[in-house]
Amino acid sequence: MAGRPPAAGLARTASLVSLLVALTLVSIKVWAWLATGSMSLLTSAADGLVDVLASLVTLVGVRYALRPVDKGHRYGHGKAEAVAAFIQALLLAAAGVGLGIESAGRLINPQPLAQLGLGIWVIVVSSLAAGGLVAMQSYVVRRTGSTAIAADRAHYITDVAVNVAVLVALLLDHLFGWTRADALGALGISLYMLWNARGMAADALKQLLDRELGAEDRQRIRRAVLACPGVRGIHDLRTRNGGDRVFVEFHVEVDGSLTVDVGHEIGDRAEEAVRGLFCRADVTAHLEPAGILDERLDDLVR
Repeated sequence: MAGRPPAAGLARTASLVSLLVALTLVSIKVWAWLATGSMSLLTSAADGLVDVLASLVTLVGVRYALRPVDKGHRYGHGKAEAVAAFIQALLLAAAGVGLGIESAGRLINPQPLAQLGLGIWVIVVSSLAAGGLVAMQSYVVRRTGSTAIAADRAHYITDVAVNVAVLVALLLDHLFGWTRADALGALGISLYMLWNARGMAADALKQLLDRELGAEDRQRIRRAVLACPGVRGIHDLRTRNGGDRVFVEFHVEVDGSLTVDVGHEIGDRAEEAVRGLFCRADVTAHLEPAGILDERLDDLVR
């Protein structure tokens, strides 16, 4: 069984940095909203508050997911990341609905804004900070494949888009006096939050419901197994994403006249070949004599 990868600590570090950045940005945006009265800034601040809550969930999820296997969790704790991602999606959706309702009300009854210059500078600084965080999280996701960090990154990609929309709305109000631009920007941000929440929830559910890996990955696995000397065939391939690793099970067919020791060695080589395809994988091969007639999962699926 594969041990903890050297890059595992990156996910924990990224979640801590994300939390600190989120706390800082939401504090600045709340202050700017109180000073300006901008609905767009309130939406951005609320999105930032969701980021704080989401980062806390991510931190807990990542720490739990990194626990080694134990007596009660022999497949590990990796799905905690998917649970964290799903909770983030729910938080984002709830914020989107609430802010959308408030934005619609402000659109009907627009209100003048104050200290727009301050609000514009706050949004520019927030955008730069969020962009830097997204770059760092992208690096961590490439190294670790963390589902929770990927979901947290989606929050901050949304945050960058939110800041751009707020900036445009404030500039339109500041330069042209379009008082409803602020409410329109906030309403657009709310809809975008709901769209992102939908995608995050769908991705998390794929993992929680043990959806198979993609067709390309399954073909890679088949090719790797069939390339091993002594392998006559492969069937009943099952895969799933466990969050911190992928799980792969398959039946490998060999010459039925081989000794148990030789067959076992072929099975080990097939498992090692599949492990080499992924950053971290738990692979199990079941050895069978080629040509045996038995009930197969492949037949049931078809």
